[in-house]
Amino acid sequence: MELTTAMLLWLLLGLSCLVVCLHRKGQQKRGCLPPGPRPLPLLGNLLQLDTKDMVKSLLKLSERYGPVYTLHLGSRRVVVLCGYQVVKEALVDQAEEFSGRGDLPVVFRFTQGNDIVLSNGEKWKVLRRFALQTLRNFGMGKRSLEQQIQQEARCLVQELAQMQGPTSAFGMDFNSCPQS
Repeated sequence: MELTTAMLLWLLLGLSCLVVCLHRKGQQKRGCLPPGPRPLPLLGNLLQLDTKDMVKSLLKLSERYGPVYTLHLGSRRVVVLCGYQVVKEALVDQAEEFSGRGDLPVVFRFTQGNDIVLSNGEKWKVLRRFALQTLRNFGMGKRSLEQQIQQEARCLVQELAQMQGPTSAFGMDFNSCPQS
């Protein structure tokens, strides 16, 4: 019994040393990121943020580290921009550098990177052009399509009313639908 307890303690000590070593190795890879508060292993800076008033927490950190600083949300690094001038410089003056979107591994698993919403750069332009061309071919933006959709909707409601019986739950007469 004492042997298994001792082995469990050594295993727990070894795992915690591994977590601390991996965390420090990640800290060395920071590169050219702006300064920020020192993160905790696995939690990052989550304990320093007030979830009820996130804006106040971020502004308080910007007073200490400046208008551009790095936060760790769990193991994910995030660069925070605080203030009108900094955001304007990033999004207007340096738009090309800040135009990218972050990776979401869960979404990437399903889309294999072929989605319009989270794509970047040239791939996004190609996918957007293809989607708009296809939607235009289907009649997007044309007035005639609206009448066809309304006609089909009326017929669908009529079919649903017939399935319910002689009285319609909608209280409307849909006998004007042509049979196709």
